[in-house]
Amino acid sequence: MEWGFDNARAFAGIAAIFAIAWAMSENRREFPWRIVIGAVFLQFVFALVIFGLPKVFGFESLFGSGAEPNPVIKTLEDATRSGTGFVFGYVGDNAAAGELMSASPPPQFFFQILPIVIVVAALSAMLWHWRILRWVTRAFAFIFRKTMGLGGATSLAVSANVFMGMTEAPVLVKPYVKGMTRSELFILMTAGFATIAGSVLIIYTTFLEGQLANPLAQLLTASIMAAPAAVALALTIVPETEPAAERAHEPDFEYDSTMDAFATGASDGLKIVLNIATMLIAALALLYIGNVLFSLLPNVNGDPLTIQRVLGWVFSPIMYMIGVPLDEAAKAGSLMGIKTVLTEFVAFIELGQVEPGELSERARIITTHAICGFANFGSMGILIGGLVIIEPSRRDTFLSLAWKTLIAGTLATCLSGAVVGALPEALFISGS
Repeated sequence: MEWGFDNARAFAGIAAIFAIAWAMSENRREFPWRIVIGAVFLQFVFALVIFGLPKVFGFESLFGSGAEPNPVIKTLEDATRSGTGFVFGYVGDNAAAGELMSASPPPQFFFQILPIVIVVAALSAMLWHWRILRWVTRAFAFIFRKTMGLGGATSLAVSANVFMGMTEAPVLVKPYVKGMTRSELFILMTAGFATIAGSVLIIYTTFLEGQLANPLAQLLTASIMAAPAAVALALTIVPETEPAAERAHEPDFEYDSTMDAFATGASDGLKIVLNIATMLIAALALLYIGNVLFSLLPNVNGDPLTIQRVLGWVFSPIMYMIGVPLDEAAKAGSLMGIKTVLTEFVAFIELGQVEPGELSERARIITTHAICGFANFGSMGILIGGLVIIEPSRRDTFLSLAWKTLIAGTLATCLSGAVVGALPEALFISGS
């Protein structure tokens, strides 16, 4: 599809998103024009650099090709199964399970897919200790400071959220949380909701393999693009009142050794795995119960009511606004609703199972960016709980910002979807 009306409508969607944020503002006379323009500009730049520039030199994206399967993901999967096969036996080894069951069953989710989180968490911690991930994070922090005037601690936490989780990134700036302004805390919280952790990003990539063009690059780009969006929307809703010179400066988070990084990362990964498994069991059970109750109601337009259909109707306007075609907006809205009411994990599972005829390639890409964040009801408790542990004295501030954070985080991912929707589809599709 060439550039057309759907792309043009996405520009209107960008304006509408900031209009919604401005309507919620605590001080409507302080609209951060420079930051908003800088954030949207950065989003377009990130998309063009990651997907556009490499095509000039014959590559498909800055983060690799769209080859199936992605070699990075394949290596991580094989490495994980090397460990799970030893620990769990045949249920942790897909080949052995296939031989035993005389078929080619899908991987055992808890024993093969979720443990990837442990491997990536341990690897990320070691990369931080070896200063590789640290310098990448600081490079993004430098960009955010120069383009949006963020304080050192805030810019580091925002950039860390691109690669780390919403509760892990604030640990980097723990000594400074107590002295952060209300706006800085809101930026910290919104960035956590607008991005995803690198550990679960790998799992979402496995869900979308074969369903989306170059899913690893798409998800990494989504997380990177959402960071400046989170800052702009946070400062639109809660404008900054303190001078930049009085804001917190950059701390330095350290592990004691490589072994400390490995052990801490692996332990943190296990906690994430257990949390994901717990949330999925509860979320999918509630979804099932809800659909049973809806089935008692009369059919609508010849089809039974489901939670997915109802959420599709509720969220379809915003998906249409950011560039999804009208006849696909209900399906995309359903995924957006599932992400918000349940978790993005369930939404990515559903997206990976969408039939080719239900969503076009362009709609899949926009939807992927829109649901690529932690902004959901369940995450509110996780985020607040983690922040209160880090700094109990700011508990009242965290609680007062909770619902605004959910809305701001959702708008931030939708803004990324709108930016993608405004660009030509061919930019994001392998081989185009």
